[in-house]
Amino acid sequence: MLVAIALAACGADAHADALDGVLEVRSAYVSVEGGVFLLHARIEYPVNPGIRDALHDGVTLTVELDTRIERERRFWFNADVVELTLRRELDYHAVSDRYLVRDVRSGTQKSFATLEEALTDLGTVEDWPVLVEPQLSAGHYRISVRAGVRRGRLPASLRALMFWTDDWRRVSEWYTWSLPG
Repeated sequence: MLVAIALAACGADAHADALDGVLEVRSAYVSVEGGVFLLHARIEYPVNPGIRDALHDGVTLTVELDTRIERERRFWFNADVVELTLRRELDYHAVSDRYLVRDVRSGTQKSFATLEEALTDLGTVEDWPVLVEPQLSAGHYRISVRAGVRRGRLPASLRALMFWTDDWRRVSEWYTWSLPG
């Protein structure tokens, strides 16, 4: 099975199959509390036998939410104000038969009985601070978010087989709206 995954990760058709399924930002908005802009989002991540098998074989998936805030300009390119990435990892723990979701920055970890529960948690972003009012001046601002999933850490047995490829990655379209002003 490990060799099949290693070989599948190299081919373009197998690459598409491994991350096949819906990857989409379903909804997103910001709320402002005490001068801090908090992001709320719902993302749907792909779930299929290829992802489940890869996790069971020891592959870690890294799930990212890229956020970009720009000041709109009329006669020139938009100005970047903030670019942030929320990065989390998904692992399968064989001994406990549980899926683990870990926030890379804070180190907090949650445990789930099913892959679907873990992906639902990964797809729920609540109260993530992305901006503070002093970073804004007069004008119109636009916020964009996009979700991504990629292969993270590999077990030692697969690292030797897959040293030549790092292309197991997929991103959604940007979801964009205007910031409340």
